[in-house]
Amino acid sequence: MSYYIYIHINMGCIYNGVCSSLVALFSLQQGVCEIWLTSEDTGAYGKDIGTDLPTLLWRLVEEIPEGAMLRLGMTNPPYILEHLEEMSKILNHPRVYAFLHVPVQSASDSVLMDMKREYCADDFRRVADFLKDKVPGITIATDIICGFPGETDADFQETCDLVREYRFPSLFINQFYPRPGTPAAKMTQVPAQVKKQRTKELSALFHSYNPYHHKIGETQLVLVTEESFDAQYYVAHNKYYEQVLVPKRSEFKGKMIEVEIFEAGKHFLKGRPLDGSVVFTPSIAEPLQQGEVSGLSQEQLSLQQNGSVPSSGVLTVSWSPWSLDREGLKLLSISLAVVAILVVFMWEKLH
Repeated sequence: MSYYIYIHINMGCIYNGVCSSLVALFSLQQGVCEIWLTSEDTGAYGKDIGTDLPTLLWRLVEEIPEGAMLRLGMTNPPYILEHLEEMSKILNHPRVYAFLHVPVQSASDSVLMDMKREYCADDFRRVADFLKDKVPGITIATDIICGFPGETDADFQETCDLVREYRFPSLFINQFYPRPGTPAAKMTQVPAQVKKQRTKELSALFHSYNPYHHKIGETQLVLVTEESFDAQYYVAHNKYYEQVLVPKRSEFKGKMIEVEIFEAGKHFLKGRPLDGSVVFTPSIAEPLQQGEVSGLSQEQLSLQQNGSVPSSGVLTVSWSPWSLDREGLKLLSISLAVVAILVVFMWEKLH
């Protein structure tokens, strides 16, 4: 069963976020307790329809019950700069993770210019510094590309200095690879060995510090949503979207619990459930069990489970657009997206 859902806000959310709100409300009614908003650039939401990201987020927060959580997807510096004050208020909201993924790619303005980025390194710093000041403890994740064409040793050192300054707890390091047909592929390339060495050096810098060690001994509320890759723990997240591993007890799944942090690794914390703490169910409804179908009445559900049907010999199930199961809803969403793309394609061809 799934306790979280991705909402792709770049796939047709209109009317000031109504469709996102409806998907969120339906998901919460099915037992989802964590909602992810995602897009190619979440911060750009609404520019084409006369609204903006904060408006959408406040609308969504209205639908999320106490204890359930909302996570924001990636946004580039230019768009989030327009809404820093309002975004800091939203990220401080108890039902929103204090987490933001803001790619910087490089701390060298000359490299960013060659990349055709619409921001400079100081724009990134403005975003990071403002949010760190206004949202205490916020997690800021970022991306860096090593060895973009034209990157000098001095450019690379500027990027290393940025990592030393902010000590990002989550850092995605990518070695540049020239994609055929792109302008960057036609530029003078950094030698492969140099790219490899810079990637190795930056990775070593990232692994030289532990961003979570100071949290040992803290008491935290965490939301349990999934199983760890090694199947030894359940994975939970605290307010700052830091990964907290907790004992694998069935009553914790999909719940918010209180733990004491007793261990800190590079990418995780480990939490010990507090004795006597209340296990809180944050979602509107209990999650559907495997094989259950949403939209069935209690009588119909009982008949389904018993393998029987009414005296008429027919089990009638009232259907509505909101009574699809998760797989059905996913298939319907994909189908509608494909139809929309085909319609746009045909419209452009005809006009």
